[in-house]
Amino acid sequence: MANFNSINPFTGKTISELPELSQEDIQVRLNKAAEVYQIYRKSEYSYRSERLYKVAEILRADSKELAEIITNEMGKAITESVAEVLKCAWVCEYYAEHAEEFLSSKDVSTDASLSYVKYEPLGTILAVMPWNFPLWQVFRFAAPALMAGNIVLLKHASNVQLSAKKIEEVFLNAGFEDGVFQNLAVKSGAVAAIIENSVVKAITLTGSEFAGASVAEVAGKNIKKCVLELGGNNAFVVLNDADIEKAVEVSLIARLLNAGQSCIAAKRFILEEEIHDEFIRKLKEKILVYKVGDPTLDETKMGPLSSSQAVDALDMQVQKSIELGANLIYGGQSDGAKYEPAILLDVKPGMPAFDEELFGPVYAVTKVKSKEEALELSNQSEFGLGLNLFTRSKETADFFIENAQEGSVFVNSMVKSDPRLPFGGVKKSGYGRELSVEGIREFVNVKTVYMEDI
Repeated sequence: MANFNSINPFTGKTISELPELSQEDIQVRLNKAAEVYQIYRKSEYSYRSERLYKVAEILRADSKELAEIITNEMGKAITESVAEVLKCAWVCEYYAEHAEEFLSSKDVSTDASLSYVKYEPLGTILAVMPWNFPLWQVFRFAAPALMAGNIVLLKHASNVQLSAKKIEEVFLNAGFEDGVFQNLAVKSGAVAAIIENSVVKAITLTGSEFAGASVAEVAGKNIKKCVLELGGNNAFVVLNDADIEKAVEVSLIARLLNAGQSCIAAKRFILEEEIHDEFIRKLKEKILVYKVGDPTLDETKMGPLSSSQAVDALDMQVQKSIELGANLIYGGQSDGAKYEPAILLDVKPGMPAFDEELFGPVYAVTKVKSKEEALELSNQSEFGLGLNLFTRSKETADFFIENAQEGSVFVNSMVKSDPRLPFGGVKKSGYGRELSVEGIREFVNVKTVYMEDI
């Protein structure tokens, strides 16, 4: 079998080699999942909660070590990697505290002597996860799934298998039984057969539109529930009455966090014409001193992209947009996996920088004459994950909230995930929700109970 090689995108050096599982290995793990589920599903919430709190404790204690693995595998700035680990601890603590409340039986008044709704686990859930947030994407699903009594099988991205291995170790070290959480070191080609296996009851995927469509097709043929969190082309709308200083400051994180490699990153900057020039001037001032370089250094704000191939794909989109009339006024230089933040003006529909998801640190800027035009362009996308809106008018905010074709609207703030709020999109950004009470109820059997003469 082939090996999974983790290559540091900043140095270009191979940092780990892990073997791919054989078909026999996969079946052993599936059988183990089915076996342990029969025990785990009957466990008390207090039992699961105690272990999930222990997971959070381990994550906090080992945050620097785990952050270094993230940074070395996919290039994220070390301060961002530490923050990612700590956010994983938060989501574990959140569900350890609230899961029993979220899944408690609900009495319903009907003609019956007794009627109620109860929530039961589904069984083994397959999680297909991406490389850009190697820990967070996994924990935001695993924490609620495990608290609900489900078993988790993780198929992680090929380039972050060291992170995947460490996640499995964390759950084992926290006291979860062997088999409750298992990492499947397999290639994408093995996923369809795993979905089709009778042990797997549902699937969650975070990834590209193509990956989501492939998984949904197999899941649909096998009548299995799936939740898809796919791509995004989020607009960052700044209107004439906005606090420009704040909007620019927030944009640095909204666009450049994780080197712009995030589905919820701000990608299309739609600026009302009166504040357009001021925003761009202040943005250039900020980016000029934005520290880009070695991701292992605390002072570095942004590291490299995940690979030189990712840089090539991004640059192709930028160059094609320039050919179609866009104007590159800053940045865009590359060296291997390194890519300087770029500002691209005069972006219009029909250009890759407007129509497609730019998975990297490029500000694609469009000037508009009114809030109505801003909304129209914001909605002019195949994706619908989230909207960043900057305005001082409550009336204007309500106008966008009512009419934005998005899974979320963040006003005077950046789109982000929070364990307390549901997360997900519409259109080609996928379906289903993660996090909050909605997230934990995605992978349960909502059972109706109706009794007469009791």
